[in-house]
Amino acid sequence: MARTKGGPPVVDRRVRRTQAALQCALIDLVEDRELSQISVADVAERAEVSRSTFYDHYRDVHELAEAACTEMLDELISLVSAIGGDPERGGPTGSLETFFATLAKHAGLYKSLLGPQGSARIIDHIRRRITAEALLTSTGKATPTKDDPDNVHAAFVAGALIGLAADWLQRDCAHTPAEMAALAWPLLSSCRFGADGVRATPVCDGSHT
Repeated sequence: MARTKGGPPVVDRRVRRTQAALQCALIDLVEDRELSQISVADVAERAEVSRSTFYDHYRDVHELAEAACTEMLDELISLVSAIGGDPERGGPTGSLETFFATLAKHAGLYKSLLGPQGSARIIDHIRRRITAEALLTSTGKATPTKDDPDNVHAAFVAGALIGLAADWLQRDCAHTPAEMAALAWPLLSSCRFGADGVRATPVCDGSHT
């Protein structure tokens, strides 16, 4: 691999092309079958490279899946910060609708990744990213302490979103993104926001009678 003078390695164009081919191959394959059913040989054959070439770039199919989904996951997770009332996205449910619409755009991929035979590594990655985004959005805290109650609220929102997404995808997106947003918003807002949009004490913390 080439290096700049005194600097970090420069990724060769051929490396980028090979990685892009492998990532595209996996995305194509996962639209038709579960991630657990896709082998290194399947990906290599679709990308028209050898298995040894695959292992030059990735340890396994799950690591490839993480790399292949990075851009899409970034787009998906960025929507979390706007959930709760971005006027440009249609108010309280607008960004939530966009969240589900983005899932639907690559339904086969996300269904495979988040399903029962999906990638625990990727699910954990998404959960951590959404938790951090929810915490930063609602409190401005980037690094909470372990006993910070706001971390519990953020983790709850992350778990709820992932659970809703996985269930919806497994049901072949039976509801439209708009319907899902309308159904999900009251549940999420009860633990994130009060009537004026300010984060309220969660109704699930036992303090309400």
